[in-house]
Amino acid sequence: MFIATATAATVTAGAPTSAGARIGTPEPAVAQAGQTTPAWGECPPAAPDGPPRDPRQRCATLRVPLDYRAPHGRSIEIAISRIGTARPGSRRGILLSNPGGPGGSGLDLPSQLATVLPREVLDRYDLIGFDPRGVGHSTPVTCGLDLMRQFTLMLPYPAPDGGIERNLAFARDTAAACAEHSGDLLPFVTTANTARDMDRIRAALGEPKLSYFGLSYGTYLGAVYISMFPGRGDRIVLDSAVDPGLVWRDTWRTWNQAVATRLPDLLAFAAERDAVYHLGTTPDEVRRTYDRLTSALDRQPLPNPGGPVLDGNALREITRVGLYFDGFFPVMAEFWQEIAVAVSGSTVDTAVLRRLDRLLSVGGVIGGSGTGTAEIPADNHVAALYAVVCDDVAWPRSVALYARQVAADRRAWPATAGMPSNLWPCAAWPTRPVEPPVTVTGHGPRNVLILQNTRDSVTPLVGARGLRAALGRRAVMITVDQGGHGVVGLGSCADEAMNSFLATGALPGRDRFCPAPSPADAAARSTPLPYIPSAGPL
Repeated sequence: MFIATATAATVTAGAPTSAGARIGTPEPAVAQAGQTTPAWGECPPAAPDGPPRDPRQRCATLRVPLDYRAPHGRSIEIAISRIGTARPGSRRGILLSNPGGPGGSGLDLPSQLATVLPREVLDRYDLIGFDPRGVGHSTPVTCGLDLMRQFTLMLPYPAPDGGIERNLAFARDTAAACAEHSGDLLPFVTTANTARDMDRIRAALGEPKLSYFGLSYGTYLGAVYISMFPGRGDRIVLDSAVDPGLVWRDTWRTWNQAVATRLPDLLAFAAERDAVYHLGTTPDEVRRTYDRLTSALDRQPLPNPGGPVLDGNALREITRVGLYFDGFFPVMAEFWQEIAVAVSGSTVDTAVLRRLDRLLSVGGVIGGSGTGTAEIPADNHVAALYAVVCDDVAWPRSVALYARQVAADRRAWPATAGMPSNLWPCAAWPTRPVEPPVTVTGHGPRNVLILQNTRDSVTPLVGARGLRAALGRRAVMITVDQGGHGVVGLGSCADEAMNSFLATGALPGRDRFCPAPSPADAAARSTPLPYIPSAGPL
């Protein structure tokens, strides 16, 4: 974890006994130093295999209650970061942000946003990031998992014959391991408690309100925050939305239709370039090639010494991740081409295995090689993901229910092979939620902008419509006619609307539909920003 040092001071605020309780007094050590707000210093070192930290970012640590029902009990650390406005005279307040996950680190999100937002927005806000509780340099959780060897079980792909016995064994073993390694922390790593932490950050920074940018899972977190603290949200942007009525298992089940809707974009890309990839001259031909490859790997996986076996489910999951952004399509088509050569031959080219490792570092549940640091366990983002989705809401315990739904989905949605309806460790989780899910409502000011793509394979349009309905008059939604996960930064009219809203507070008068950006505008970004790999499935 990120321990407070001379360059990253710790601030402690008293814990509320309810959503609206006031902030208490700092810890004596901080009070003696005369510090009532975070003392910003150097950020913790970046991951060895990651980009260097933005030198403009400063970091600090906030202490919050582990259990807000016991505000004077055990506390944990929340790592926060900031890039201050270059024009303090134009400053409106803070723009807090979350990159998704659950389990995604947001400490570097200010520097990501600083590359996307125009000057008129950057002048108005201090950009604030944080590692949510349980994540990264905040007090981290772990389940002791071997991510590379178990990666097609993290998201629960059934066996090639549709059996879920190994998923059941993994769920039981993983739930027990999570309890063994982090059992005292896990029940309290929830969306509601993270929202309470956000309000502690707001208070510690001396702000009466916060503005917010949330991506993917971060849309649900933002919706929960403004429902718990309806008077403390200023300007709220939610990009690629989660339906609060579907958390969490029913959210995963929307992936069946979402992947089926998005996959044709990749098939068409490869077909249009058959002279390069040799996968088929039409989308249907490319789809038959892909199905042939997954079936072949189901029958005979390719060995990968020291790494995950490249079987049909590995190819399905890598392909699912490849649908996140159009910028991944060339890599995916090349990988399919290499797999086709390997399947037809007697040996596996080492280039295929190297590309497999690179693809595993792109995103999805694995988000990298699984190499941790002294402060952050290797499986931290997966453990935090499990904690949130298993503790936000109780999951069904009936194995027969999962088996029936997996079998039905495999027939109806072959591209996802039954994974979205399969059981997670949540089905064997050792504890029950400490509180019911927060009800997301339309009570509060009209200050929410929802941004959504039509063909998002991760948070599909149906989810955004559910959030839009839940927020009612509070929100306006802009839908963009494009594929991929993430709207901001690709040059559509949604960017202009968001920037105007954050700079001036002006929301569109009604919901809008945008055409896809021109190829030139879209080509300016290979992926929308902010995007941080290893942020979990959402």
